[in-house]
Amino acid sequence: MAKTSPAEFVNQVRAEASKIVWPTNRETMMTTVMVVIMTSILGLFFFSIDSVFGAVVKWLLAMAAGQR
Repeated sequence: MAKTSPAEFVNQVRAEASKIVWPTNRETMMTTVMVVIMTSILGLFFFSIDSVFGAVVKWLLAMAAGQR
């Protein structure tokens, strides 16, 4: 492996950093809104699935105990 001098390394880092394309404010806001919407939908989905499974388990335990 070839050794790189510190100055050459810094130049390479600057060259790579200049290739970075930052998102616009609008893109950042749209991405933020989409993340909030998707996490809310997933939260509601998992809450409902958990509630259904909890009700099924309670029903099965009540059936096993001979209660209704």
